[in-house]
Amino acid sequence: MSNCSKRLAPSRGFPHHGAFLSRRIVLHSLLFAAGASHGTHAKDYPFITVASTTSLEQSGLLGYLLPVFTQTRGIDVLVAAVGTGQALAIGERGECDVVLVHDKARELQFMHDGFGSVRRVVMHNDFVLVGPKFDPAGIAATHDAVVALRKIAAAKARFVSRGDMSGTDIEEQRLWAEAGIHPIAAHDLWYVQTGSSMEQTLTTAASTNAYALTDRSTWVQFRDRRGLEIVVDHDARLFNQYAVMLVNSARHPTVKADLGMAFIEWLTSRQGQNTIAGYKVGGEQLFFPDYVEP
Repeated sequence: MSNCSKRLAPSRGFPHHGAFLSRRIVLHSLLFAAGASHGTHAKDYPFITVASTTSLEQSGLLGYLLPVFTQTRGIDVLVAAVGTGQALAIGERGECDVVLVHDKARELQFMHDGFGSVRRVVMHNDFVLVGPKFDPAGIAATHDAVVALRKIAAAKARFVSRGDMSGTDIEEQRLWAEAGIHPIAAHDLWYVQTGSSMEQTLTTAASTNAYALTDRSTWVQFRDRRGLEIVVDHDARLFNQYAVMLVNSARHPTVKADLGMAFIEWLTSRQGQNTIAGYKVGGEQLFFPDYVEP
């Protein structure tokens, strides 16, 4: 491990719970700007830990957004990029300072249970159903995700699910429930669960000519599409909103409440919201700012 990585190692041990530190998003511009010596310790440089969704990492947004925050506020950021369920669990244990996820029901429960002290809506994008170009279930251009899932189940066309309690996984389960269908991987051979990230789930779908639900931003960045394409989108049910929450320091005294709040304030400031809106891939805007001053 490099000296810089050692200096930025978090003071709380969440990686052994299944989270991983995304080294691509460990920001140490402040260290270099200050000309830090090899003997400098992490306590000399302010940093926070953020438990966030894999979609925000794999879409490239965090790699674009966080350097601007660090340059502006002088606070480095360590990210544990995991599914929403895992991110919330990390926050519940007080092993991060901020949680950035996309599942409103579980976010509100997190706040209700006293694990969070501040919650703000930040931005949105949407989910899309992708599948093989030859579309064995005949769902292309229906613009109705529930009807599409019914057709997939009726055709027993292969469907690959994350199955990891992430925000995307929970959205998929809600859609299946609305369709009146409850596929079980161990019973329905056409239904496969990866228990993994969105990118890895898409890779599995591409290699097996299967359907999958994904957020659009990860899809745009996904390169190994093979025969996959978007088959259903622009359904109001597929709205996908992200919120940021400060972990409650009254419950977990090790939480860096001031630094975490500085991140939240910046993320919902005009500069933060404009930076989110400015992130594009191939000229396509992937996230749309949502914060409204109360």
